[in-house]
Amino acid sequence: MKLDIVMVTFDCTDPQGLAEFWTRALDMTVAFDAGEFMMLSPKSGNGPALGLQRVPEPRTGKNRVHIDLSTDDPAAEVRRLVELGARELGGYEAPGIRWRVLADPEGNEFCVGVHE
Repeated sequence: MKLDIVMVTFDCTDPQGLAEFWTRALDMTVAFDAGEFMMLSPKSGNGPALGLQRVPEPRTGKNRVHIDLSTDDPAAEVRRLVELGARELGGYEAPGIRWRVLADPEGNEFCVGVHE
């Protein structure tokens, strides 16, 4: 048996608004928009899709699942993501890796890191 991750879905109050952030952040395109649910796909065709699903309540508490993004230049990417509307929440290090925690415009947390 084989399983592949094909999509990660965020609950949100404004899928279209959040799509503006994530399409620009990850160079994605809107593949499907049903109003209450949107699917964003990588323009490159590689990697999982991102789902944005409308829910009536805003996020409260800590995320139970989040995405980790990797880059060769985390400082530049964090600056770019903040300019797009993310908030920087903190930074961490462990042997061989360092990462920054950010939140998208609706407060969904995600990490940007680099393996050393």
